[in-house]
Amino acid sequence: MSERQKNYLIIYLLFLSFFSVAFLYIKHEIGNDSTISEWLINYSGGFTKRGIIGQISIFFSKLFEIRLRDIIFCFQVLLVATFFITFFIYVKKQYLERYFLLALFTPILLLYPVSEIEVLARKEVFIFIIFMIYFLIPNHKTNLIILSKITIFPLSVLIWEPVIFFFPFLIFFDLINPKFKWKINNCFKELLFYLPTLLIVCYFIFSPMSNAQHAQMEFTLKNDFNEICYMSCNLLNSKSSIIKQFQGNLRAYSIEVFIRYFLIIMIGFGPLFILLQNSKLKNRNLIFKWNLLSIFLVLLSPVLLLFAMMYDWGRIVNISYTIAFLSFIYLLKNELIIINFKKLSKGKLNQVSKSSFYFIFIIFSFSWSPKTVVSSDIGSFPIYRIPYKLIKIIFLN
Repeated sequence: MSERQKNYLIIYLLFLSFFSVAFLYIKHEIGNDSTISEWLINYSGGFTKRGIIGQISIFFSKLFEIRLRDIIFCFQVLLVATFFITFFIYVKKQYLERYFLLALFTPILLLYPVSEIEVLARKEVFIFIIFMIYFLIPNHKTNLIILSKITIFPLSVLIWEPVIFFFPFLIFFDLINPKFKWKINNCFKELLFYLPTLLIVCYFIFSPMSNAQHAQMEFTLKNDFNEICYMSCNLLNSKSSIIKQFQGNLRAYSIEVFIRYFLIIMIGFGPLFILLQNSKLKNRNLIFKWNLLSIFLVLLSPVLLLFAMMYDWGRIVNISYTIAFLSFIYLLKNELIIINFKKLSKGKLNQVSKSSFYFIFIIFSFSWSPKTVVSSDIGSFPIYRIPYKLIKIIFLN
């Protein structure tokens, strides 16, 4: 990435950061904000999924005698700032070929949570940061990698347990590591490091929060912080079982929905798919002789279960793309893949003039974005609507 490209990316990230903080400040005072509702989940009623961040927030709220929502706002700002800084560090050395540029600025990556503020600073941002920190560990630091697996991986499922659907990427990276020896005992040893994480997930699956525990958490929030357990917090009770999570989406399915999201995925993932199609692994043992795009599609296949369980499909697209993009960068940074730049240079996108490419770039990156929930249509011109939304909130409300 050239210095000019770095500067452009910094400006873009600062733009997103400014509006993120502004929207978070406005949102944290809204009584039914979906982001706040997720951060209210805590352990006052017992050990439960997604409760660790809420418990930490409650601890600091009591320690400094600051309103819980204000503590959550401070943590959210810190979270967003950490994500943008880590993301810049993570990608700054990459060569921005045209397809790569579109893959970086696709509206389902950085722009999405700012354009759809219902998902701004949700708990998956912790997961993105954890993945980037783990991916930044040099391959030769074996002990540090092992320590990370038995510490930050369990932490990740305590924060947002659906991260387990993306662990196939991590296991795949273990298997293609040049130092990995294909022996049964080695495979068992690698999987053993994931055992603490899997045990926590199993506990959440087979020990959902009871009505009495949920009532205790509601009481604590109301009595100590004058907060109501609503939306995400309330779903711990109303959708406590896996069956209920699948049943909750049935009413939303239609041919229109499936076509819309097929197009969103094909267009939004398009540049990354092309990069994967033109990349190959250096380690081509066993099934890894497959095309890299085919491998990524297999690794992403568990996400189909998330689509069946969650109502906010736009958010799933954003999470899936972010993990896939970070994984692709990981392979590049560690020189585990080879990109056929010669073939890419002959592609149609690289044959058009600079002015034509700039037009394509603007239309692709800034003229559309998926909405949050499955039933909503596609949003238009988020780069315009983001500042317009803030101005409207400030001056017209």
